Order: sequence, then C-alpha cells, then structure tokens
Amino acid sequence: MKLVIVTGLSGSGKSIALNTLEDLGYYCVDNLPLFLFSEFTREIASRSNPLFKLVAVGIDARSHPADFGGVASLLKNLENRGIEWQLIYLEAMDETLIKRYSESRRRHPLSDTRHTLTESITIERQILTPFLQAADVHIDTSQTNQHQLRDIIRSHFNDESLPTLSLKFESFGFKHGVPRDADFVYDARCLPNPHWQPELRALTGKHQEVIDFLEQYENVIAFKSDIVHFLDKWIPSFQADGRSYLTIAIGCTGGQHRSVYLIEQLSIHYKSSKLPVITRHRELT
Repeated sequence: MKLVIVTGLSGSGKSIALNTLEDLGYYCVDNLPLFLFSEFTREIASRSNPLFKLVAVGIDARSHPADFGGVASLLKNLENRGIEWQLIYLEAMDETLIKRYSESRRRHPLSDTRHTLTESITIERQILTPFLQAADVHIDTSQTNQHQLRDIIRSHFNDESLPTLSLKFESFGFKHGVPRDADFVYDARCLPNPHWQPELRALTGKHQEVIDFLEQYENVIAFKSDIVHFLDKWIPSFQADGRSYLTIAIGCTGGQHRSVYLIEQLSIHYKSSKLPVITRHRELT
C-alpha cells in the first residue's frame, strides 16, 4: 500500500489536492480524525483489495490538539509496518486565506465566538507544525490557482501506469439529435451512403459488406485519417490538462452505416494505445 497524507491550512487547497489524487486512482478519505489514523491504516493495509493499493488521507486541525504531539510516532509506526508514505503540506499567506474565506463566505473550522479569522489561522498553523516539519512535499498556494495546483499534485504523484483519460467513441443519427455530452462532433453525412444500396440497407457499419462498400471511396479513408490525425495531435493536450473523459461523436443521417463504421475504426485504432476506450452506437438496438 502507498499512502499519501494531505494536510495543511484550511483554505490552502487540500480538497483540490485530494480530488486530484482521486482522479489519479487513489482511494481518498477526507477529514479523518487523527485518533483513528493508526487503526485506519492498519485495517486498510490488511486488505488485499486492489482498491486500497493507493490511499490518500486528508487530515485537518480539528482533532484534539494533544493528538498532534504524537505525529512523529504515528509516521514512524507506518515505516515500522512497511507502509510507504508521503506527506503533502499546503499553506498560503494569511492575507490570501482571509481573501479566500471572504469570497467563499465559509467559516474557518477553528473559528468561534472567542477568535477572529486571523487568530484562527494562527492557531491552526501552531497545531499543524508537527506535520509541516515532517512534510515531503510543501506547497505554498498563495500565488497558485486551482488548475496550477492540480498540475503540481499530478507532477508529484502521477503513476504513468494508470490511465488518466478515458475515450468514448459514439455513433449517432442526426435526425435523432446530437449527443449532449459530446466534446467533438463530426458530420459524416457528406460521405457515400450505403442506405441507397438495397442489399446494404438492412445492414450496419459493423458488417463486412458495408465496410467494403465504404472503403472503396478515397474520401471515406481521408475522412477517417483526418480525424485520427486531429485526435493524435490533441489528446495529449487534454491529458496534460487533467481531463478524465473525452467523448468523440460521429453522426450520419440515421446512425446505422457511416457513423457506425467510423466509430468502429477509431475504436480499433485507439484500443492499441494505453488509454481505455468505450464504444457506443446510440441508434443500434
């Protein structure tokens, strides 16, 4: 089991960090009370479920202050049990945190009738000092937006053996409407239509007879090649941007022949990559 501990000042981006780790395949638990930390890690480590191979835990300052005195021993105990761990500590300047709380209109978790927001931030810094001293990754988000923070987390923890982008290829018929979740829509109605061949009308783009009919036309091959060229060029940019899903839809008039053929061809092409591929034909029953 690989364990990542995410902690730091409230408002510094802990939730964004955890969400990013979750997208990278980590099983995430937020706001785990510190007194449950040892029991939690012991139980998770004992499970053979691959779901718990990568685990991230968010810890804030709402545990009892006395619990933080034992942080060093908690982390040492992880090493003694053979658990690989890393600790991310996030913080920001007081002025930045105050501005963020003002904009979000949320309360600081340590604020009460006796302390101002500034005082609560100071108390939180003091409580979390043991984690700051043990941190492997120390990130100041004062000048960092949420997209930049995601990039920082990915650069530290992305396991390239885990795919971060899933491709969905979907065929459809324009006469039934365009899929609402499509990121890219291609119109294949300009290509030769097998529907007008009586012997092909009842078939679909999956049948060899339809495939042979379409592939005799140069513009069909060029249409497919142009889409592949475009996607090959831009998919890495979507991966770098942290996208989890990309939907490519191709439509023809009825969603039976041309669009089905093209989606099948694209699926075959991209299944040879490391990216997971989902294929859907909306109009086929």
